[in-house]
Amino acid sequence: MTHAEPVYEHPYPPAELESEHPFRVLDFVEYPPDEMAERAAAFEALMTRRRSPRLFSDRPVPRELIESAIRTAATAPSGAHKQPWRFVATKSAEVKTAIRAAAEEEERVNYLESRMNDEWQEALAPIGTDHHKEFLELAPWIVVLFEERFERRPDGETRKNYYVKESVGIAAGIFISALHNMGLATLTHTPSPMAFLTRMLGRPDNERPFVMFPIGYPLPDVKVPDFDRKPLDEVMVMVDEPAD
Repeated sequence: MTHAEPVYEHPYPPAELESEHPFRVLDFVEYPPDEMAERAAAFEALMTRRRSPRLFSDRPVPRELIESAIRTAATAPSGAHKQPWRFVATKSAEVKTAIRAAAEEEERVNYLESRMNDEWQEALAPIGTDHHKEFLELAPWIVVLFEERFERRPDGETRKNYYVKESVGIAAGIFISALHNMGLATLTHTPSPMAFLTRMLGRPDNERPFVMFPIGYPLPDVKVPDFDRKPLDEVMVMVDEPAD
């Protein structure tokens, strides 16, 4: 039996809009229900194995894989399609050493001089993190994701970007998924404050560091915290009627 699709009172795009801006038919592949379930289960199982190791091998990783992960991340939706992200990648030993030194200094203040309060440090205690960040120097790649707070055009004119943190956060999630899918490991690292990355990587004043990713192969037999993730009933809420 053929499914009768709904008729929209306000179809998109309106004819006037389509006459002024380019549109194309969505490239969408629909799968049979059984295949959808199989694909969903396979991807869930893949991502369930994802963890954040803190010991990386120094084995080289081809640049092409990093570029592919960035291209994949850049498919993320963004406010007004402004795409307010910049992925700054380095495999330079000199740059990585400088980043490690600056990050460890910030983290030393955080951990040892109480810039992080007791509650924060208590929450981190089971993970066992401290101000030592050797992985920043030993992982073959570091990618720093910057959020573009506003657009600066070649003529110097500026334009507002919209939903910047939301857009960049989605791109970060896709980036992590792309790396895990291809068989690489990464760690989200956010030494606070991160302003040194803007200066060290020569980024303009309209960009602000959002998160740093050391990327590579995990060290053989590396250990990670044996944490359980929250079950579905703690992260999903079904709503069947308005609350008021």
